[in-house]
Amino acid sequence: MKTSLYHTPNPMALLPLVVFIVSYVGISVAANDFYKMPITVAFVLTSVVAVAISKGGKLNQRIEQFCRGAAHTNIMLMVLIFILAGAFAQTASAMGAIESTVNLALTLLPSNLLVAGIFLAACFISISVGTSVGTIVALAPVAVGIAARTGMPEALMLGVTVGGAMFGDNLSFISDTTIVATRTQGCKMSDKFKVNIRIVAPIAVITCLIYLWIGMGNQTVYEVGEVEWVKVMPYLIVLTTALLGVNVLLVLLIGIIFSGITGILTGGFDGWGWMAAMGSGMTNMGELIIVTLLAGGVLEMIRFNGGIDWIILKLTSRIRSTRGAEGSIAALAGFSNICTANNTIALIMAGPIAKDIADRYGVDPRKSASILDTFSCVVQGLIPYGAQLLMAAGLGSVTPIDIMQYLYYPYLLGIGTILAIIFRYPAKYSK
Repeated sequence: MKTSLYHTPNPMALLPLVVFIVSYVGISVAANDFYKMPITVAFVLTSVVAVAISKGGKLNQRIEQFCRGAAHTNIMLMVLIFILAGAFAQTASAMGAIESTVNLALTLLPSNLLVAGIFLAACFISISVGTSVGTIVALAPVAVGIAARTGMPEALMLGVTVGGAMFGDNLSFISDTTIVATRTQGCKMSDKFKVNIRIVAPIAVITCLIYLWIGMGNQTVYEVGEVEWVKVMPYLIVLTTALLGVNVLLVLLIGIIFSGITGILTGGFDGWGWMAAMGSGMTNMGELIIVTLLAGGVLEMIRFNGGIDWIILKLTSRIRSTRGAEGSIAALAGFSNICTANNTIALIMAGPIAKDIADRYGVDPRKSASILDTFSCVVQGLIPYGAQLLMAAGLGSVTPIDIMQYLYYPYLLGIGTILAIIFRYPAKYSK
């Protein structure tokens, strides 16, 4: 089977990924402490290796190639989101918005329903706004506040938030991944949704039951403070504008402005205090921004040197059946996502190749679109250098690895999708 490749396939181009896994995950596991090895240091080592082994000419040319990846439009957009998210989170915290919102959640939900409640809220918001990052920005500070008040692990509550955020990223009609997956496979979004929901819904129900079971074990007694509605309003405004589909950057700017005005009017801080809160929030995102820039450069070097093309070649060389074709499409989406850390970009790259595979082996385009989208969201929700886990960790006080142990929904979704491929489910779309 012929596949259109843009670079000479080269397995050595994937060496930086191995370096990152060994230097960060490996050393942290060996030390039994994921705070021992700073993720920024691991990415610097990975970046050095990526530039050193590149075939992009002289050192200056290779460094320029690395910088082009770090300065990619999508990377810089993520950086802007992180900066504004940090400013909003710190401003909202300084004026009491998060505390009041947490009090409201504790008033409405008993302690044993809080975990499942946050998951369902994240599912609803993400499927409404079509963006996992926007959902995490809106809910993560509240999840952290609830964890602090109830004694539940902060990483658990952030994992719940990320899982629910990926639910909507996968299913929403306005999600970038849904749009790209359906366009590249040549099917309607509504048809893809019919296949997708059959696979996803049982997984979401199982995940919710797990969170209900976890919540049942939480018998912490806590005092619910007063709900100051005027301080809740900035958060409600942010959620409302997000649900209306407003651009996430504009949503965050609106949140910063309303939080600042409310803080001044309620005596939470003065004008200089507002400036200080914004500055502190932006500074707190420094590590997150550094990792994002370095990851963008590393992944560009992997792409440029043929790492992704090598994976594609291997995945498409031994297909023998429709089931094998579907498995290859899933693996293609997953590996592309690992190498780009952006599920939309991964689908743009993998989509046309997946379409070729689907046409050759009789895979229903609705099924191929569903598999593409679902597996890209599974991987995106699990990689520790992806925007979702980095954002969640940045808004809390944990590492992405801490959160990964609680990502029940992405893990179960990956298993469920593999089982759907093996057992030809849904049967109507697997002929």
